[in-house]
Amino acid sequence: MDLAPHLIVDSLLIHYGSPMITAADTVLVPTRVSAKAGFRVVAYSGATGARRWSLPTDWTPPFTGKASTGPNTPPLPAALTPSTTLAVAGAGGTVLMRAHANNTVGAVQRRVFYGAAEWKAHRSLYDQAVRISTPLTAGPDGSVYFGFTVAGATPSHLSSGIARIDARGHATWITAAAAAGNRAITGVAINCAPALSPDGKTMYIAVTSPSRAMLVGLNAATLKPRFRAALTDPGNGKPALVIPKTSATPLVGPDGDVYYGVLGNPELSHDARGWLLHFNATLTREKIPGSFGWDDTPSVVPARAVPSYHGSSPYLLVSKYDNYVIGKQGDGRNEVAVLDPDAGQKDPFANVRTMKPVKTILSPLHEPGTPAGARYEWCINSAVVDPADDSVFVNNEDGMLYRWDLASNTLSEKIRLNAPRGEGYTPTLLGPDGTVYAINNAILYAVGR
Repeated sequence: MDLAPHLIVDSLLIHYGSPMITAADTVLVPTRVSAKAGFRVVAYSGATGARRWSLPTDWTPPFTGKASTGPNTPPLPAALTPSTTLAVAGAGGTVLMRAHANNTVGAVQRRVFYGAAEWKAHRSLYDQAVRISTPLTAGPDGSVYFGFTVAGATPSHLSSGIARIDARGHATWITAAAAAGNRAITGVAINCAPALSPDGKTMYIAVTSPSRAMLVGLNAATLKPRFRAALTDPGNGKPALVIPKTSATPLVGPDGDVYYGVLGNPELSHDARGWLLHFNATLTREKIPGSFGWDDTPSVVPARAVPSYHGSSPYLLVSKYDNYVIGKQGDGRNEVAVLDPDAGQKDPFANVRTMKPVKTILSPLHEPGTPAGARYEWCINSAVVDPADDSVFVNNEDGMLYRWDLASNTLSEKIRLNAPRGEGYTPTLLGPDGTVYAINNAILYAVGR
């Protein structure tokens, strides 16, 4: 997934975009070529691994306050629509649409949310000033949603915000300030993929300023603001921190509740674990938070997948549950947890009521050079849940991919991918044939029988 990995003291901190897999088992892989050569999407046969086609893009990473191609380079924004059209970010806030992902040849169109004629007339200005800065999200009707960052003057006076391009190419957009109802909010959280409600009527995304952040819910068809909530630290009520290197994205549960991971304020409070904030669908009520969340997107697991669970919640959450060697209580015992979003307990690290863990699993191997009992980190942003056999697939900085069997609460299978390496958090996923995909050491592994 990266032909020129940027290592920092033998750690690989770049976030990589999630592969996309069609029902016909074509695997689309966002690939970083190099800092100068940029990015492309490469299509492979899921059955054989044979390369089928590739699509280069002129997208460049957003401005993050530091070099945009440094160790925390954001992932290439790309999404697969229900009609098997690949959408991938292009230069100047444009989106390349490649039809028929299963075919070796497909027409490519460039769509521009502020107008193709405007971009063509002033291409160099827009390519310099406007960057898509979040992953793309494809809706069930083929619409594509994303956040964009503007750093410089444009002829049409663009400001950073959120855009939607529908399946026919019609577009609309809104500034971050208008979405938040606050002129001080001038940006969109980098790496924050838009999330759609179960009924498809609301789109959620985080917007930011240098001193605070908000979660907003927009009309999914018009982007008209519907809901908004300030993001605050549950421990002290201060504005929570949303920083460029996080890869947290809103999760909308089956009941419409919204979850989003943030850092505490100050950053090292709560031993740098951050929080998983929890809201109702209208963002008018904040519910029990989770005790870890800053660089994590939880996954939904049906309550029936955990036979020992006897609570009332119809679904549970799978989340990273790291305990860094930071602060007074950080001991390095890094876990993954199944959490009950509706049941609380006193948090072990703060005077806050947080989600109750139903099950936890400790990372199995000690990391050399760390205190006794400390373990390698689980290397996931989001973990894939397989409801067919009630298991969760998680990869680890120890170089292994593990199957977590929820019924027995054991790591029932493992396979070595490569040697241990510190990494940015990555997703795992499943193909239509049951193949498990995991990213480790800038390589996408397909693991099956």
